[in-house]
Amino acid sequence: MHITDANLAGAPLYIESLDQEGRGIARREGKAIFVEGALPGEQVSVSVYRKKPSFELANVQAILKASPARLEPRCAHFGRCGGCALQHMNVPTQVAAKQRTLEDALWHIGKLKPDVILAPIYGAPWEYRHRARFTVRHVPKKGGVLVGFHEKRSSYVADMTSCEVVPGRISALLLPLREVIGRLSIRHRVPQIELAVGEGADVLVLRILDALSAEDKTLLKAFAEQFRLHLYLQPAGPDTARPLDPETPVDLHYLLPEFDVRIYFDPTDFTQVNHAVNRLLVRRALRLLAPQPGERVADLFCGLGNFSLPIARSGALVLGLEGSRQLVARARTNATRNDLADRVRFESMNLSEIDSKTLAALGSFDGMLIDPPRDGAFELVNALGKLPPARIVYVSCNPATLARDGAVLVRDKGYALKSAGIINMFPHTAHVESLALFQRQEEQGRGDP
Repeated sequence: MHITDANLAGAPLYIESLDQEGRGIARREGKAIFVEGALPGEQVSVSVYRKKPSFELANVQAILKASPARLEPRCAHFGRCGGCALQHMNVPTQVAAKQRTLEDALWHIGKLKPDVILAPIYGAPWEYRHRARFTVRHVPKKGGVLVGFHEKRSSYVADMTSCEVVPGRISALLLPLREVIGRLSIRHRVPQIELAVGEGADVLVLRILDALSAEDKTLLKAFAEQFRLHLYLQPAGPDTARPLDPETPVDLHYLLPEFDVRIYFDPTDFTQVNHAVNRLLVRRALRLLAPQPGERVADLFCGLGNFSLPIARSGALVLGLEGSRQLVARARTNATRNDLADRVRFESMNLSEIDSKTLAALGSFDGMLIDPPRDGAFELVNALGKLPPARIVYVSCNPATLARDGAVLVRDKGYALKSAGIINMFPHTAHVESLALFQRQEEQGRGDP
């Protein structure tokens, strides 16, 4: 891809907007064309790599008129590596594009318009990923073992020697990891490495499909000691991950200092990728929810207690519900270790199949926080009965399901959409995290931004 004024075959395309994968959208004779590497406002020529009756997929061939938001990507692997989609766009424009994605989804899917658009939440754009999953492949044609993200639109592993979105000390490990795995007897049977970074502890989880030899273990222990890492081995599912050296304690946790909360987790547990932005998210969510001492609050899809424990610290009584029994057990441990066990109770429940009778049996709540997976919380919002909470804060990783569920709350359950905004949890990707405040029509003032 290059910027040029040269005449090119075919009519140039004008890029109108971005789609939810960070591709530019153009139109030709009524057909949508999704152009990788193009930004809104640009004129480009393209090479089409897939044609369908209603749309085409293309790459930028040349940029005839560049957007003022265009930057030279910082990472040498951008364009081949599929880990980032938007390094060629400055961060303020990325944030604005994600805000538009949220607003468009709310309106076009849910016919919703918030009373207030919240200021976006964002943080440092580089070295922010405290969780990552690297693919490992032994590829003799490329010199041995590769460790990295997948290439764009491919199952192949990008030949990465560095990564700008993980901490620098982790980026510096990519080449040493290639070397040490290449020396293992089972180098063909290590398909994945999962990264988990905590306060003062870096953990790598090696997925292994065969047992390590004694020599392999010696080699890996020396590697961990050299780079001050903790290594785990995972022979099957996530719950099988165990320390390579059981005698060395691993204190893996992150902090929510504003609420005097410390969240302990296992390296394969779900936690937010971006710890700094997560702190801002928790602050915003609690400000909107506005829990008061003695109130009863539900935290649904609560995980390890990321929101439950700060809510409990406010003096409210919290019920945290989560589908994973393992996460519930660790959430209970977190409550005890933070001296909050008397204010919060965690239980396991499949919230994707909840009905109104089951929800009603939990009692009434003054407030509710919902933080579902990408599929959203459709069954849950439909199950809200005659005593719904006055305020619901909905934290979403999918604007489409937020809009769908929000429409149920507003159309059928008597709520108003008071405010909504985005969280730039994943800079340089098209991934949109957001949160919204829904308030019963008769409830005024509480949680207003």
